[in-house]
Amino acid sequence: MRNRLTAFILIGMVLGVITGFVANLTVGGDETLAKDVAGYFHLLADIFLHLIKMIIAPLVFSTLVAGIAHMGDSAALGRIGGRALAWFIIASLISLTLGLIFVNFFAPGEGLNLVRSGADAGVNTEALNFRDFILHVFPTSMVGAMAENSILQIVVFSLFVGVALTAIGDRGKPIVTVIEAMVELMLQVTGYVMRVAPFAVFGALASSVTVQGLGVLKTYGALVGEFYIALFCLWLLLCGAGAIFLGKRMFKLVRYVREPILIAFSTASSEAAYPKMLEQLDRFGVPRRIYSFVLPLGYSFNLDGSMMYATFATIFIAQAYGIDLPIATQITILLVLMVTSKGIAAVPRASLVVVAATLGQFDLPVEGVAFILAVDHFMDMGRTATNVLGNAIATSVITKWEGMLEVEEPIEVEHPKAPAHTAAHGRAGLDLAPDMVEDDRKG
Repeated sequence: MRNRLTAFILIGMVLGVITGFVANLTVGGDETLAKDVAGYFHLLADIFLHLIKMIIAPLVFSTLVAGIAHMGDSAALGRIGGRALAWFIIASLISLTLGLIFVNFFAPGEGLNLVRSGADAGVNTEALNFRDFILHVFPTSMVGAMAENSILQIVVFSLFVGVALTAIGDRGKPIVTVIEAMVELMLQVTGYVMRVAPFAVFGALASSVTVQGLGVLKTYGALVGEFYIALFCLWLLLCGAGAIFLGKRMFKLVRYVREPILIAFSTASSEAAYPKMLEQLDRFGVPRRIYSFVLPLGYSFNLDGSMMYATFATIFIAQAYGIDLPIATQITILLVLMVTSKGIAAVPRASLVVVAATLGQFDLPVEGVAFILAVDHFMDMGRTATNVLGNAIATSVITKWEGMLEVEEPIEVEHPKAPAHTAAHGRAGLDLAPDMVEDDRKG
């Protein structure tokens, strides 16, 4: 289905450009009529945006609560979780900051001069008042926060629920089961919503080309190319940080995880690469009780590529609409993304949800998401591969910190009959007796 969706998106792009070009030739001379026609084309993108907003609250709540609930409450898991979160936070700040630097350096949206559909084309500076901003983070009603799609308030409530479920232990397992089912439900709903994407791509492109002609396509090429340059620099930083802890084994890790990375790149889904990633980390020497905990946690909290994209896309949209954001405001946006990005699982194009939520938080034009939707898939491929690499490095480094990284198996060896979770019993798995855990750690 994913390959078909990609094909349909590409078809939507082509048809959108052709339709917009024909409309531009037909009605482009009459600015008012051209905007009216473009408005009807954009209706398809607007419908898609409404559906995206529909899934924000339940998707953030369920993925964040499920991720926290799986941390466990033992001392060992607490220590590993603390180290994992420390790595995730540092990597997140690096990714967000790098995206902010590159989007300001390249300024791909400047000169595009898109027109905001709303009357107010500026930033609501009152919303950036520090006192009000801090107070707004904490909800007075979870129902109200979900109704208004107040993403930060949803995150705060989710943190309380997730920690509380961990604290009550076995009594909370039925609720955790329900939350896990809700995660699966929302992933399915997200899949349904993404089926509308080809129509939204068609509408967004046709609308833009109708008013501005084919010259607008140059902006798309610049946006994608400059984003991949930024991703390449992030890869160098991540691999360099991994090499500090893993030494020469960092090069071997890249060789082991190249298949999961290629799967993630081709499908634009970290989920698709997950089973192969488990197998390759096991063969690299990561014990099961490390990767079975850190990797799922990383899939919710350590999305390096997605976070770089979030800052890149948010500032790009502001540039495209001619909104000048002071550096202080951009740093505030970065810090907000630092929090909101932690509530989104690594599902296809979930970064659009983060970007849309952040734009709304700062009264920036949310409709700008529809403009980048046409090339989002190509950017999604790169950021998803980056997410997978970042989590592989994080898991391996944390294993090294614990003194539990074992000797890797030859890359050429295959396990045709034993999946990762079965083969992993030969390593320091979750089924070790308590008195063996300390010796395993020292070894």
